[in-house]
Amino acid sequence: MKALVIEKPHHAVIRDVPYPEPGPGEITVKVERVGICGTDFHIFAGTYLSPYPLIPGHEFSGVVDKVGEGVTAFKPGDRVTADPTLLCGECEYCLTRRGNQCVKWGAIGDTTDGAMAEYVKIPAKNAVVIPDSMSFAEAAFVEPVACVVHGMNRLDLKLGDRVILFGAGAMGLQLTQAIAGSGASELVVVDVSPAKLRLALELGATRAVLTGELKREDFPRGFDAVVDATGIPSVIEQAIDYLGPSGKFLQFGVAPQNAEIRIRPFQLYHRDLMLIGSMAINHTFLPAFHWVKEKRIRVKPLISRVITLEEAPAFLAKPKDPDLLKVQIQIA
Repeated sequence: MKALVIEKPHHAVIRDVPYPEPGPGEITVKVERVGICGTDFHIFAGTYLSPYPLIPGHEFSGVVDKVGEGVTAFKPGDRVTADPTLLCGECEYCLTRRGNQCVKWGAIGDTTDGAMAEYVKIPAKNAVVIPDSMSFAEAAFVEPVACVVHGMNRLDLKLGDRVILFGAGAMGLQLTQAIAGSGASELVVVDVSPAKLRLALELGATRAVLTGELKREDFPRGFDAVVDATGIPSVIEQAIDYLGPSGKFLQFGVAPQNAEIRIRPFQLYHRDLMLIGSMAINHTFLPAFHWVKEKRIRVKPLISRVITLEEAPAFLAKPKDPDLLKVQIQIA
């Protein structure tokens, strides 16, 4: 079968690899759609925790092709999406619903071969059957929405909170919808792209500000919550300064592993600030599936382009287009 293989940082190729035969408790899925995520760019650049060579692709949908021994909940032909998370289920973190901190944490497409291929093998327990009303494009969004659900659980907004969000990419615009639906009284979204900011206003932002026009003095009280969805260290340092007293900062965007920022400890102490991380998914795939199924989060407007598998290596190697949102791969 054809697959995109990142052989080493900055080097991805399309080549033939063996068909992934399902073992006991596993299914093999014929991939229909797979999204390209910011994490995939980090994997390509060598700034994530992935081994090489690796077939990336952790947000996907498709049709069950084969089932392994002992699998009774699925059959060939079922339309599915899947939680890519791989957990041991036995460590203290798994047993206390902190699975994203599992001592053996892994993920399909991040630490083991994923769905930028014609077929992908997954644990049957990770799969979810999708209804006919849900397109493969929408189903491939359940994983990123599950990351948003975990981030929102971590942030724990209160009704009437004032929020500023940095970054209006595909993830930022999912967060925009989730924050708007959570009862925030004010939601300011900041980005470099006017087109993305216009969409942010359509999806629930109360104000949109171009990065170059953002002024701290325009918000003298700061915000109850500040969210970074860029992963850019210089943006993160700036964003923290927008916290008001007792404010909460959520680091949602993925930064390079060796990135550093500066903070003022006295400010952290004196203003009762809270710094929060949000890593991947934490038992949030099914809530996200229901959000997408009931269209509580609109994902179709976030698809900027659909490309072929053959076009994907060159796309990963290009500088990011600031106006692009989600790019998905259609597997022919």
